[in-house]
Amino acid sequence: MTVRITFLGTGGGRHTTMYQTRCTGGMLIEHGTNPVHHLHIDPGPGALVQMNHIRYDLGKTESVIISHAHPDHYSDAPSVIEGMTRGGWKKRGHVYGSPSVINGDGDLGPCLSPYHLSLVEGVQAFRPGDVLDVDGMQVDICKAQHSDPTNVGFRFHTEQGIVSYVSDTEYTEEIAKQYIGSRVLILPVTTPHANQIKFHLCTDTAIEFCKIVQPELCVFIHLGIVMIRQGPAAQAQMCQQTTGIRTVAGEDLMVLDIGERLQLSRARTHTGEWYPRWSPQMPGKTNGSQRRNGNRPRGERNRHQPPRAPMGETAADAASTSPDQLHRRGRRSHHRGRGGREQKSNDGEALLTAPPAR
Repeated sequence: MTVRITFLGTGGGRHTTMYQTRCTGGMLIEHGTNPVHHLHIDPGPGALVQMNHIRYDLGKTESVIISHAHPDHYSDAPSVIEGMTRGGWKKRGHVYGSPSVINGDGDLGPCLSPYHLSLVEGVQAFRPGDVLDVDGMQVDICKAQHSDPTNVGFRFHTEQGIVSYVSDTEYTEEIAKQYIGSRVLILPVTTPHANQIKFHLCTDTAIEFCKIVQPELCVFIHLGIVMIRQGPAAQAQMCQQTTGIRTVAGEDLMVLDIGERLQLSRARTHTGEWYPRWSPQMPGKTNGSQRRNGNRPRGERNRHQPPRAPMGETAADAASTSPDQLHRRGRRSHHRGRGGREQKSNDGEALLTAPPAR
């Protein structure tokens, strides 16, 4: 099974976030086999818009992880949780967060209302040293040094090796050593060379980090406004030339497929209105292009199931895909029930006909 990471946003820091110079929507990780699991990490501003652009159905998300209580890491989380729970009608999914996110810590947080926490099956606050089981995947919680003192980093033990997301932190040798053994190192490099700011990494400290960890690939994210002005690609190239480690500057909607090889591509995007098949509808009606008998005219694109290009497909390949090819790739869904009766999707979950009252 190839593990897939979709970077919904690669920006970070208050100025990039305020202006959305880069989106700050965190990342989606698809992992596991039969079934594939969907995890959303740090759903900050822009997450919802980006998921709409790639036609990602929030109803597939099973877990949400929030590293700390800064808006560029959590502000879209309430709506993501509502999507994960099918508008609040289906109690499902898990939320994991730092103590500041879940309970509040001093002037920070809590970031999620009791209402939203009540929608999910499980809520857990974590601390450095904890080991989580997130939908069958081991996740190690690592120490960080940040202005939110409860912030942490993560080591995800995937089927294709360890993928580490460091989250916001200052550099110390102790912090870097936690990530030794990582195949992929996702680093929040907020500022460029010779521009160190407190509680964050710059290109110089990212280089030191990589020298210790020695990953197969390093990805720069959480790019601040000065970093973006300077050119993140040039800063990543500086790291690669110094360390000999393949280093790339993340881009919004970049996709990383982790298998025997590491492949980078760009998610296929769409425009126009869109909604998933389980969204509310008038009693007795079917949603969008889905007919009552569940069939579509031959060649008609199923707009409810085109979240991304197949594994390894490039943006150019995706752009040349015909509607008939998309139709053949899509999973067929057969909807029964009329006049407000409960319907079933192809995975057996209830489809809803009205939004919940808060």
